[in-house]
Amino acid sequence: MEVEFQVIAGAGMDVDFTVLSPQGFQLVSEFRRSDGVHMVEPTEAGDYQICFDNSFSRFSEKIVFFEVIIEGQGGATGMDEELGGLVEPEGSLLEYKLEDIRDSMDSVHRRLERSRQMQTMLRAFEARDRNLLENNLWRVSFWSCASLLVMLCVALTQVYTVRKLFDDKRRVYT
Repeated sequence: MEVEFQVIAGAGMDVDFTVLSPQGFQLVSEFRRSDGVHMVEPTEAGDYQICFDNSFSRFSEKIVFFEVIIEGQGGATGMDEELGGLVEPEGSLLEYKLEDIRDSMDSVHRRLERSRQMQTMLRAFEARDRNLLENNLWRVSFWSCASLLVMLCVALTQVYTVRKLFDDKRRVYT
């Protein structure tokens, strides 16, 4: 069993992660991590528990992407039923070709499944990066507007000060 996780959004971008066996023993434990990949050999029958803990961060919520990959997952492809009726007598050339085709199809299926998993993980990376980008864009826009307001205030103060320096207060009567 392979467990992958990644914090996509939230303050600090970290969580505590734990995997427990069906008997309640702690198999994997990590603290304040933003991502991780763990291989766990299922030695016992039963339900394994996966826990993400954000209790150290009282006020901020987080979005976590995770995927559990179990070896042999994916089920039958449907080709076994179709090719099952085509079995020829022992030693037939057709039987060897059918076995080669089955092996090739199983290999292609495993590779397609792995590429699907990789694309899912890359989408999670993209979602995290996009969320971080949008948060940074908001911060940059806010501080740019604040700097613009300060520059306008300074400019108006300078214009007022320079005008006051050259203001003539003498009154001349003609």
